[in-house]
Amino acid sequence: MIAIYGLKYVLIGVVLTVVFSLWSASKDSPALLLPAVLFALLTLFLVFFYRNPGRVIPEGKNNILSIADGRILSIEDIDNEYIGGKGKKVSIFLSVFNVHINRIPIDGRVEYIKYAPGKFLKAFVDDASDNNEQSEFGLDFGSGKMIFKQIVGILARRIVYDLKEGQQVNGGEIFGMIHFGSRAELFLPENVDITVSVGQMVKAGETIIGKLNQ
Repeated sequence: MIAIYGLKYVLIGVVLTVVFSLWSASKDSPALLLPAVLFALLTLFLVFFYRNPGRVIPEGKNNILSIADGRILSIEDIDNEYIGGKGKKVSIFLSVFNVHINRIPIDGRVEYIKYAPGKFLKAFVDDASDNNEQSEFGLDFGSGKMIFKQIVGILARRIVYDLKEGQQVNGGEIFGMIHFGSRAELFLPENVDITVSVGQMVKAGETIIGKLNQ
């Protein structure tokens, strides 16, 4: 299944492949066949990149799910006013080969959405967390509050999401994506016990990042 966010890019690739293939055949021109092959390869890559595999959402209302596929870059102590003080920041790096669909971490209500323009540093460097272009979401999940972020990387230049302030959301449902390599972060309060470790590979909507301890 192809993500709706990338469908137009895949269709453009298909059209260009067909156009150059037919043009090459009509002119009997090997030179025109080369761009047809290149566009075909590009289209195959886009189909791979914009894939949207099904996910089995773990049962349990206390689960905080990963919002992205990728590798855990870091788990840091933080102090954040919105989440109620001390907590943990979990950072995830998405390579260009990961699925880039983003999913909601837990049932709740979106209290705010904040977009910040910025740089396009490599997504795996620490400075990217504060300085890169990003979208930030504040989520009230009943027994606490958390923040999750979409952050662009050196290749990713476009963030898309389908959320609105005040919207009720369910854990595991798709809310957007970041085009190409990027970074995702969760700011979790103290009442969440982290269940992942640095270097671990995670899947959006499927891997449990932490559990509410109450």
